[in-house]
Amino acid sequence: MGGLFSQAVLDQIRAASDIVEIIGSYLPLKRAGSNFVALCPFHKEKTPSFNVHPQRQIFHCFGCHKGGDVFRFVQEFEGLNFGEAVRRLAERARIPLEYTQDDGQRQHQHLKEALLRIHEGITQRWHQILTNDAHGQIARDYLAQRGVPPEAIPLFRLGYAPESWDDTVNWARSKGHDLAVVAQSGLILRKEDSAHYYDRFRGRLIFPIADEQGRVIGFSGRTLRADDKTAKYVNSPETPIFSKGRVFFGLDKAKRALLDRGFALVCEGQLDLIACFLAGVQNVVAPQGTAFTPEHARILKRYVDEVVLCFDADTAGQNAAVRVQESLLTSGLAVRVMTLPPPHDPDSFIRASGAAAFQERLGQARDFLDFYLDHLASSEDAATDKGQLAIVRAMAEIVAKTGDAVLIDKYAQKTAMKLATQMQMPLSPDAVRAQFKKAGRRPLPGDSAPPETAPTQDRPSVQEFWLLKLLLSDETLLDWATTHLTLDWVRHDLTRRIVQARLEAHRQQRHDLATLLDAFDDPHAQQLISEAAAEQRDIPNRPQQLADLTQRLRDASIDRQLAMLAARITQPGLTDPERLDLLRAQQKLRAQKREPLPPMNG
Repeated sequence: MGGLFSQAVLDQIRAASDIVEIIGSYLPLKRAGSNFVALCPFHKEKTPSFNVHPQRQIFHCFGCHKGGDVFRFVQEFEGLNFGEAVRRLAERARIPLEYTQDDGQRQHQHLKEALLRIHEGITQRWHQILTNDAHGQIARDYLAQRGVPPEAIPLFRLGYAPESWDDTVNWARSKGHDLAVVAQSGLILRKEDSAHYYDRFRGRLIFPIADEQGRVIGFSGRTLRADDKTAKYVNSPETPIFSKGRVFFGLDKAKRALLDRGFALVCEGQLDLIACFLAGVQNVVAPQGTAFTPEHARILKRYVDEVVLCFDADTAGQNAAVRVQESLLTSGLAVRVMTLPPPHDPDSFIRASGAAAFQERLGQARDFLDFYLDHLASSEDAATDKGQLAIVRAMAEIVAKTGDAVLIDKYAQKTAMKLATQMQMPLSPDAVRAQFKKAGRRPLPGDSAPPETAPTQDRPSVQEFWLLKLLLSDETLLDWATTHLTLDWVRHDLTRRIVQARLEAHRQQRHDLATLLDAFDDPHAQQLISEAAAEQRDIPNRPQQLADLTQRLRDASIDRQLAMLAARITQPGLTDPERLDLLRAQQKLRAQKREPLPPMNG
């Protein structure tokens, strides 16, 4: 699980990061016996079900079942990957990180760190020019004309890049930065067939784009001259630290509001987002442009279960909302659409009508599929056979992406009703259902081969969960379990892998829970481990309970094998020797079932 980090460093960081102290810096914890409790930060609740266990250095919520160690908590709360959580805790504990990297990995890491320093430095410079320099007056006037309040400027670290071909080049030289590295940041470009560089961002209002930790990784620059023949926006190119398909503007500031509100408002532009944020709608993010990728959807899925789209009221904005839906629907996110009266965008609507009116519109957001059906009905001619077929096929294909049989039938009926209204004649819902079924079976354009079925994350049986609890509660039980427990007796795949890892760690004389958690990247595994370890009330006579439970698992496994043999014996065409072999196998299994397992002290 450590990846780039040595186990010794992970152990050192974990030892220096007391889980009660770390979680207590995020949440108000209250003592409850030997543990601590709080309202869970990952789901809404009125009674605390979030538990922190100092002795085992784990957390677990019995409401939403999230759980794990201190690294997992920081990952979940901050929306970080494992490496980022390790670095965050290492910085807090002032522990220098040692990486198990080859030369290429080290060079890449050093480049990323250099690019982050360069981005932070130029952010500070451009912000200073906007707020205090005469060159920034044009940008200050523009922001005032657009009604952007003064407090937005430091909050979003807005800046101004002067109208110069070499301002950033000269700044980089003055700071001792290698211009070749600065060019990799996308801030400057090298003239073709020349050793000279020039600035990418010139005469533009600058919006810094930050990652989820708030580190600046790219920029978007807006032209301020109405007669300017250049592009309205210039954005950072793809770099080692910036990929526009994986970044939202504003996510670093919206994370807590996303978790609190349970849904994300997605808008188009930076000024729209700033207007929403300052109007009190802080659970708002904006992709870079209207290109919305499956990675964007996966990022949002970490925070929310629902997305509300709020794009411009013009045709381009509505078409953009339609383009965004595919990544969202296939990710399992619920999608609604918020509409504004033309010609407004969120920024202009809030300035014209106020924050309360915008909040009211947000509360009236419609399900995306209803919006899409109306969109198709207005853009296709339902009076013609061609238009009718286009509407039915488009709706069938989009609804099929949800994989929800109830929604598919519901929108087959709604589509039939919509077409009947448009055509002013009855239309059988069964005919539309038939088209929907065809779409569900037919591969759609751009679809790849169907993925292999992912293993289900169902719960283990009560007996197998108790097996986990016992093996995590008392290391003195592990010697007996290593000798007498056969892993094949455990049917639940994830439970079997956890038991196997627990017994393997015991063979290596590592009994701490951290070792077991480190063996799994899968959050489902960490949640199951933390839940079993957290439920450690007084368990009487643990050795006898383990022996009895193990024997029941063994007997259940034997019963399954006997049932399979009985089915084979009844198959026609068996020869007498084959039938005799099966009967002997049955007798052997029945004899095994009559044998008790050795007692714990045997």
